Amino acid sequence: MEPYRIKAVEPIPFPTRTERERALARAGHNLFRVPAAQVTIDLLTDSGTGSMSAAQWAALMTGDEAYACSTSYVRFETVVRGISGFDEIMPVHQGRAAERVVFSTLLGPGDIVVSNTHFDTTRAHVEVTGSEARDLPCPEAADLDSDQPFKGNIDLRALADLLAGPDGHRVKAVVMTVTNNGGGGQPVSLDNLRRVRAVCDEHGLAFLLDASRFAENSWLIRQREQEHRHREPIDIAREVFGLADVFWASLKKDGLANIGGVIGVRANPDLAGRFRQLVILNEGFSTYGGLAGRDLEALAQGLTEVTDPRYLADRADTASWFAETLHKAGVPVIRPAGCHAVYVRAGEILPHIPAHQFPGHAWSCALYLEGGVRAVEFGSLLLGSGGGTAPHELVRLALPRRVYTRSHLEFVVEAAIAVGRTADDLTGYRIVGGSPALRHFTAVLEPVAFP
Repeated sequence: MEPYRIKAVEPIPFPTRTERERALARAGHNLFRVPAAQVTIDLLTDSGTGSMSAAQWAALMTGDEAYACSTSYVRFETVVRGISGFDEIMPVHQGRAAERVVFSTLLGPGDIVVSNTHFDTTRAHVEVTGSEARDLPCPEAADLDSDQPFKGNIDLRALADLLAGPDGHRVKAVVMTVTNNGGGGQPVSLDNLRRVRAVCDEHGLAFLLDASRFAENSWLIRQREQEHRHREPIDIAREVFGLADVFWASLKKDGLANIGGVIGVRANPDLAGRFRQLVILNEGFSTYGGLAGRDLEALAQGLTEVTDPRYLADRADTASWFAETLHKAGVPVIRPAGCHAVYVRAGEILPHIPAHQFPGHAWSCALYLEGGVRAVEFGSLLLGSGGGTAPHELVRLALPRRVYTRSHLEFVVEAAIAVGRTADDLTGYRIVGGSPALRHFTAVLEPVAFP
C-alpha cells in the first residue's frame, strides 16, 4: 500500500466528450495546449506535478527570503552536498536552465556529446551550441519485450568504436541520464556507470550526470543488480554521484517539489566560477538561482524524503502494476517498467499510421477524447525534428508523485482498452504550424483524412 495517508484533496474535472472534442480542436490537436481544466487524469509529465508532504508544506513557512546567502540556501546546499558529495552547488529554477549553463560553457561548434539517450531539452541545448548529440543506447534497449533489467545503459562497445574512429577527437563529454527517460524510463546499472567513468578517465572526457531521477535509479539498481540488493538507496546514490565530474538535476522530479533545479561541480573551481557567472546572468544570484527561499526549503525537505525505501518501493511497484495491467489488457508496453512512467507501444497498436503521421500522437489524442486522459507522444513528433523518425513510436504515461491512486490508473486502463477497440478507425496527423525548436510543445496539427 502507499506509505502515506492523504491529508488534502482537490476535485477532478470531468468534461464531457463534446467538451473534450472542442478543447482538443481549439488546442490545434496538441495536448500541451489543452487547458488543465479540461483534463480528468493528467499523465503528461512527472515534472513538477507531484504532491508535497506535510513536512514540505511546513518548511515553506521557514523560508528565508534574503537575496544572498540565505539560511534556506545553506540548508539546501547542506542536503545536496550530503547526497552528492559535490563541493560546488548552484540552484537554478529548473533542469533545462542547468542544461543551458552546462552546455553553453563546455561545448562549441563541431563538438560531439555522447549519451545513453539525450532527452529532448538536453539535445536542444547541445545542438544550439553547434555541437552534435549522439545516442548510443545499449543493444538490449531495442527489444521492448525482453526482461533485461538495465535497458537504460549506454553501449560501451559503440562508445569505444566511436572514440577509436575518425570522430573520436571531437567527443568532449559523455552524458548519462538516470533513469533513461528518452529510452523508455529504463534504469542504468551501477556497473555500466563505473565503466563509463573508466572510459572517460582513459580518454580525458567529462562525465556529466543528469540526476533528475537519481533516487528512482538507485532503487532499481538495488532491486535488479544482485551485488547491491542489501544496500540503502542513499548509499547507492552517493556512489553514482561520486562517478561524475558535473551533475545537474531537475528537482521537479526526485526533489519532490513543484519547481527547482541544481548544478553541481566537483573539484574544479575554475569551471564552477564560469557556471556561476551564467547562473548570475540568467537566473539570479548564485545562492537562490531564480528560486524563492521557501522553494529551497521545500526542495531540501523533499530530497531528505525521496530516498526512503518505503516510498521508492511503492513508486516502483505502482509503475510495475500499471504496466502489467495494461499488458494483460492487450495494450503493449515497454517491459519491465521503470519508476516514473509506463510507455505504450503505439506504433504496434496503429500499424496503419506511418511514422511521419505520428501514430503515438494519434493514440494520445484518442486516449484524451475517450477518457480525458492526457499523455505525451514519445515518437517521431517529439524525437524526429529535421525529418527523422524515432526508433519506436511510443506514448509516455507519466506518473506524478503521490498524486493518483490505483483506482485512477484503473480508469486509465479502461480508457486505453476502449481506444484499442477503435484503433482501425484512427488516422494520423500532420503539422500545420508551430516553432521548429522542441516542436512538440507548440505544434499545431490537423488530422489526416483516410485516403
